Amino acid sequence: MGALRPGTSGAAIDEGVGRVESGSDAGVAVRWIMCGIAGEVVVDGGRADLAAVDRMSDAMASRGPDGVGSWSGGWVALGHRRLSIIDLSDAGAQPMVDPGLGLALVFNGCIYNYRELRDELSDRYAFTSTSDTEVILKAYDRWGERFVDHLVGMFAIAVVDERRRRVVLARDRLGIKPLYVAESAGRHRFASTLPALLAGGGVDTALDPVALHHYLTWHSIVPAPRTILQGVRKLPPATVRILEPGRPPRDRVYWRPDYVRRPEHAGWGVDDWRDAVRDALRTAVRRRMVADVEVGVLLSGGLDSSLVVALLAEAGQRLGTFSIGFPSSHDEDGDEFVYSDAVAHKFGTDHRQIRIDTAEIPPAVDEAVTAMTEPMGNHDVTAFFLLCREVSRHVKVVQSGQGADEVFAGYRYHQPAARAPRADAAAVFRAAFDDRPHDEMTHVLDPRWLCDHDVSGALVEEHMAAPGAETALDAVLRLDTHLMLVDDPVKRVDSMSMASGLEARVPFLDHDLVELVAACPPQYKSAQNGKSILKDIGRELLPSEVIDRPKGYFPVPARTRLEGPVLDMVRSVLTAPAARNRGLFRPGYVAALLDDPNGHFTRVNGNHLWEIGLLEMWLQRHGIA
Repeated sequence: MGALRPGTSGAAIDEGVGRVESGSDAGVAVRWIMCGIAGEVVVDGGRADLAAVDRMSDAMASRGPDGVGSWSGGWVALGHRRLSIIDLSDAGAQPMVDPGLGLALVFNGCIYNYRELRDELSDRYAFTSTSDTEVILKAYDRWGERFVDHLVGMFAIAVVDERRRRVVLARDRLGIKPLYVAESAGRHRFASTLPALLAGGGVDTALDPVALHHYLTWHSIVPAPRTILQGVRKLPPATVRILEPGRPPRDRVYWRPDYVRRPEHAGWGVDDWRDAVRDALRTAVRRRMVADVEVGVLLSGGLDSSLVVALLAEAGQRLGTFSIGFPSSHDEDGDEFVYSDAVAHKFGTDHRQIRIDTAEIPPAVDEAVTAMTEPMGNHDVTAFFLLCREVSRHVKVVQSGQGADEVFAGYRYHQPAARAPRADAAAVFRAAFDDRPHDEMTHVLDPRWLCDHDVSGALVEEHMAAPGAETALDAVLRLDTHLMLVDDPVKRVDSMSMASGLEARVPFLDHDLVELVAACPPQYKSAQNGKSILKDIGRELLPSEVIDRPKGYFPVPARTRLEGPVLDMVRSVLTAPAARNRGLFRPGYVAALLDDPNGHFTRVNGNHLWEIGLLEMWLQRHGIA
């Protein structure tokens, strides 16, 4: 495994190749390091390209501005960017190498139960750092591929096992941390972002027509394993992938709730379920306070984020909370401060209202597009980018309420799903979720990019038909949580928070909580117009005006309507030579949208012009011809 560089105690160098840089003081304990990871694995007998891995790492500087490291073991090379959640020491540097065990590792994320695992492993292993990274290394040695079963947290991991001559890639159960992969000519590359893979070079950047169909059908969602590019894929959530010389990649899905009622819950009524969910949610928010820095909360004033604040305050946590607002426009309110202020006042938080001027939005749109790991057409991405940028000036870690709607049936289309027969699950979902039917694609796309059948509908049908999921609502929630959620709100949270060096934790996606709620009878979720069991918990803790308020989103009136500099930006990219040469969309379709930029909206109030303009903008920003 090579020799240790003097003074680094955690990073090994093979044949003198590698680097570990940090601005931290020696001797300070390391516990958590959020970051970006990269690597290359050569399975045909060649050597890994460390220079390419370094380029990938450098492209992720915003994810890890506090340090950089790389390592080469000949057939495999690893790279790492660090974001310190507390002060760093060299003992926790990555890539982390244990020559005695024959293991090397890079890791992005946070293991919330690392202390418990360390205690469990201490009778067998000596630890040289206080990092969760080293716990993962020892856990792999102890349990092999099954090490992920023992981890509670969010993570993307790459383990080099020299003794078995294999590399193990793993992604957390809900896909909170991303892992992009590319394969060509016996070389497998991976990185935390798609643009980082592009920086490494040699990626097939042709567009994927099936992914394009998904993008245009599901308001820019392209579910794993696809991305908009042919040459880049995503490791799906809850998946372990084994790479070994001379063998094809081998995947194993290690976690998948079945969405059926369980014998251990027989006889439970609504009170029992409410108590169990409240306890699981308490555990979820407590787990995500594991840090030696202040942990804030992104407080919208909605039920979900307000519950996070309430449960943390109940546990005696002193909190900083943050809300964002924009100028009102076209009779649309630009903030929901009345609700967030009420929650902050009740629980005595150190609350900050972040007010964004309309003039800040156009440059922020450009910055947000550049920061996107994939094109994301949701109108609130820019709002989340601005919120995270401002919050990162005060704290390094926040909890957020994302995921509650998918887990607890909070969207409008969950109501008809609760009443529908099981066989109608796909039809109910598509009637509410699809932006356009398949046959409309012929009016949107140039014929070269059309799929010969409804590939998006087929994917929905396939997931709905999988074993388990007793009712139509069970099936819809399973699809929402394990397919769509990962590549919309979860990806948005990771991309926009990490663009500002901010770690976002999502307690509603605690896997124990998700597993429990998956087994909950659907009526306890869908009653009261959705999220019934959460509302019952909220009535015990929150101001009454927060509970039954209309569902809100990030209010960005100046972005909901396309006008002014943002409209000029969209017009510019859609009429640029790059767009004309690419020829994705029918010229008449583009012209009609540009003639009436605010006249064509999807079922979920997405602007069709913004959707196609954002895609072209992202492709051009990242140099994809």
